Amino acid sequence: MTLRPILIHPDPRLKKVCDPVTEITDALRRQADDMLETMYDAPGVGLAAPQIGVMNRMFVMDCVKDENEAPNPMVMINPTITWESDELNVYEEGCLSIPEQYGEVERPAEVEMQWLGLDGETHSQKFDGLWATCAQHELDHLRGKLFIDYLKPLRRQMITRKMQKLKRELARG
Repeated sequence: MTLRPILIHPDPRLKKVCDPVTEITDALRRQADDMLETMYDAPGVGLAAPQIGVMNRMFVMDCVKDENEAPNPMVMINPTITWESDELNVYEEGCLSIPEQYGEVERPAEVEMQWLGLDGETHSQKFDGLWATCAQHELDHLRGKLFIDYLKPLRRQMITRKMQKLKRELARG
């Protein structure tokens, strides 16, 4: 497993729609392992392929925060939302590609998702709470959308300027 560098906004790859995965390969399995290791190391609860510069429709997530509970890593390939609740939930979201910046985003409180697993089988599950928020946030990444796109323009511009400054500082080393 290899830790992958996480792209920082604004990077044009974070605004692109990702291509569907057409087959489960060993390279895809390695990508999933790398993504999980990178996500846990960050630390985060979700990571989408475009965040590591890979433009395919895959994300990983694990929203278990209780240290006494076993991790529950999930790998979702070509995910889609098949149902969403009318009830909405507001959650203060952050993003590994937009470090140390947060904003309140309103999304459906519950969703049902369908995806392809690394086993080649189709899976379906209903999510609520942080899991539902995370799944929708990561799916947005595959559509070229960031959580800041839900914020008011002024706040979005402020965060983008902070990220541009951060990228310049990182480039200087």
